[in-house]
Amino acid sequence: MMKFALVLSGCGQHDGSEIHETITTLLSLSQEDVTWDAFAPTGNQSCVINHLTNEVEKNESRSMLKESARLVRGHIKSITEANIGDYDAIIFPGGMGAVVNLCNWKEKGKDFSFHPEIRNFIDKAVSHKKPMGFICIAPIMIPKIYQGAELTIGNDQKIAQQISEMGSKHVNCPATSAIVDEKHKVVSTPANMVAKNINEVYQGIHQLVKELIKLGGSK
Repeated sequence: MMKFALVLSGCGQHDGSEIHETITTLLSLSQEDVTWDAFAPTGNQSCVINHLTNEVEKNESRSMLKESARLVRGHIKSITEANIGDYDAIIFPGGMGAVVNLCNWKEKGKDFSFHPEIRNFIDKAVSHKKPMGFICIAPIMIPKIYQGAELTIGNDQKIAQQISEMGSKHVNCPATSAIVDEKHKVVSTPANMVAKNINEVYQGIHQLVKELIKLGGSK
C-alpha cells in the first residue's frame, strides 16, 4: 500500500490550506487505498484573515500546525519530523497559505523564497526523487524546485507570465484535469483557480492523485 505526505499551511482559503481541496485530496487518497501523514511548518501564519469579511485581523496570530490540525482531525506533525523516505509521493493543497506561509510569493512575486522548514523538506524530496503534486495556486512553487518543469495554475495569463520568467512552462488546464511532467515527476491541477464547483475540484485532484500513484510506482 502506498503512503503519501500531505503538506498543509493552516486552515482556510485566505490564510491557510483551502478546505475543499484538502478534503477532496483526502477522499481521493482513500478511494485509491493510499494512506497518508499530514505535516505543517512550526510557527505562526504570516497573517490571519477574517473569512467572513476578508479583512486582516491585525491583533491576532495563529499557529500553522494547530490550524492545519483542524483539517485532519489532529493527525498531523511538524514538518521537521517528516522522514521523506517513508513516502511514495507528496501533495501540496492550495489556498493562500501556500503562498504566504509555505513561501512568500504573494509578497515577493517571482523573487519569492520558501519557509526554511519547507525548503529543507523539498530539498530532501528532490534528492530522493519523490513525485510531488501541487494544487490550485501551489504550483507557483514548482519553478523554484524544478526549473523548466511544465505546470498549470489554470489560465491566469499574468501568473503564467511569471512562471515563464522563472524558467518553467505554463500549460492552460481545466479544473477537471491535471498536467503531468514525467521528467521531473511533478503533477499540478488548477482546482479553485478555475473551478465552477467542488465536483470539478474533486475531479482534477483525483486525477492528480492517480497520476502520482503511477509516478510513485516507477522507480
